[in-house]
Amino acid sequence: MRVGVLTGGGDCPGLNAVIRAVVLKGIEVHGWEIFGFRDGWRGPLTGKGDWLSRDDVEGILTRGGTILGSSRTNPYKEDGGADTIKRVLAEKGIDALVAIGGEDTLGVANRLHDDGVKVVGVPKTIDNDLGATDYTFGFDTAVHIATEAIDRLHTTAESHHRALVVEVMGRHAGWIALHSGLAGGASVILVPERPFSVEKVAEWVRRRFEREYAPIIVVAEGALPEGGAAVLQSGEKDAFGHVRLGGVGTWLADEIAERTGKESRAVVLGHIQRGGTPTAYDRVLATRFGLHAVDAVAEGDFGVMVALRGTDITRVKLAEATAELKTVPPERYEEAEVFFG
Repeated sequence: MRVGVLTGGGDCPGLNAVIRAVVLKGIEVHGWEIFGFRDGWRGPLTGKGDWLSRDDVEGILTRGGTILGSSRTNPYKEDGGADTIKRVLAEKGIDALVAIGGEDTLGVANRLHDDGVKVVGVPKTIDNDLGATDYTFGFDTAVHIATEAIDRLHTTAESHHRALVVEVMGRHAGWIALHSGLAGGASVILVPERPFSVEKVAEWVRRRFEREYAPIIVVAEGALPEGGAAVLQSGEKDAFGHVRLGGVGTWLADEIAERTGKESRAVVLGHIQRGGTPTAYDRVLATRFGLHAVDAVAEGDFGVMVALRGTDITRVKLAEATAELKTVPPERYEEAEVFFG
């Protein structure tokens, strides 16, 4: 049997661990040939890629990013994209695909399954916003990176008696902001799920300074002020229609300074959260996802995504997994509000 594997969307720590697991179990347990498509869905559209061996995946477990490269290519935006993919797979004799990605990548996988392609999905998003799975790999690493940054910023904020606004990733879901903010002892946490009052934030900042502590405000990139629109970094859209977000941290820092009279600075973590070696938790989770994806292919169970439920790896339909985003529920945010101000 010949099986293709690809990584789509934004990179995140743990992708290489999945690739390694798919290659090693596919070759050693089942005697398959594994083809690594390059640059997400662009690979099956162009045929670009290489056959992978044990040697190709030696030493990649601890590496961030993806040895296969990635892109935000949407084959359904290309004329005859689905037919092209099916033709490329047939030419290479590839019987099935393992697609590793987030909502967009797996949304394409679901449509391809409906169009007759045998595909199994592996969930990947540092935002942890994919439905049907408790956690996705990359999230734990991103939270650790953001938390370490917050820990370091506390000391400089105290030294200079200034407020620091830390902008983290999170377009529609505030999981990274919530977890890193709680772990880092932030004075305020702002998430996309709850529009915030700028004056209320300023009040929390003033209260913090009155107790002679410098506040740290953690804000997700997609957080919105009440009655406001998302702060856009640019008007550009990717192939899936997503506008690039960014800038809310700088905007909020300026607002805080104007309303409180206190010096305020913004720190945008950006792609630092994506890079570097994955945590032990993400390495294990990603590895387990890869192993169970191979099992699904071996059993002919296509059109599914492997998922974490509790401590077990299960399977859910791709349609279910991509139906809606998993956002921070009100009760989780209310837990964090105890520590504001």
